[in-house]
Amino acid sequence: MLATALVLAACAAPETLHERPGYWADQSTAARAYNERVRFLVLHYTGGDEARAVQVLTGPAVSSHYLVAPAPPERGGAPIVRQLVPERARAWHAGTSSWADRSHINDSSIGIEIVNRGRHESPRGQVWAGYSAAQIDALIVLLRDLVSRYDIQPQNVVGHADVSPGRKIDPGPAFPWKRLHEAGIGAWPDPGRVATYRARFRRRMPDMRTIQRALARYGYDLPVTGEHDQRTHAVLTSFQMHFRPARYDGRPDPETLARLWALNAEYR
Repeated sequence: MLATALVLAACAAPETLHERPGYWADQSTAARAYNERVRFLVLHYTGGDEARAVQVLTGPAVSSHYLVAPAPPERGGAPIVRQLVPERARAWHAGTSSWADRSHINDSSIGIEIVNRGRHESPRGQVWAGYSAAQIDALIVLLRDLVSRYDIQPQNVVGHADVSPGRKIDPGPAFPWKRLHEAGIGAWPDPGRVATYRARFRRRMPDMRTIQRALARYGYDLPVTGEHDQRTHAVLTSFQMHFRPARYDGRPDPETLARLWALNAEYR
């Protein structure tokens, strides 16, 4: 009877030995001192159509974990999103990049490409392509899942322009960051805090060193020089595209700084 019970218990237990080429991996004992590779979600636009994006992202030079189409197909009423790289693997999407004192953001992020033409010439001059409602709805579902599974902090849902200011501008000022925040994804400045700081900065603006420290505190890679130099201009432009898309000239003003201070007060 005892032998039978032991055999039955062994059959019911989860399999902890996994056969691999030339050896077995025993997974019966798990360590607790580790964390997930993924800390950041980086959003991009493709700068072209879906066919071209698939060609480029499955080629030898660049890749992303996910690709979201303008009109995602559905199955059972749910959108289908292309997954091009396993989440455990390192996709080549961010390039030279840094955020929140981390560099080489490919190592610690999931990259999501959104099919969008981006900035382009039109009869009205340069314009930014919009994002479709169905595309953003599919993106929100995807991001909610990733944020939940990897416990991504709101301030770590960022754009390519945030992690590579001056080098990249995607997903651009037409991207609906506020809509994502309303869906529970990513950061956005609280209007009450913004109003308080706006009133303060209309009376007196902080100096450039203080502004640079505030941008670095939020996550941008920015040396404190005390000068409105090229790097500071690029970082301010990226910040404005994300959090103040009505104006992204790279110049500090009370509205831009009020949003920056409000974000640091809430998230940093």
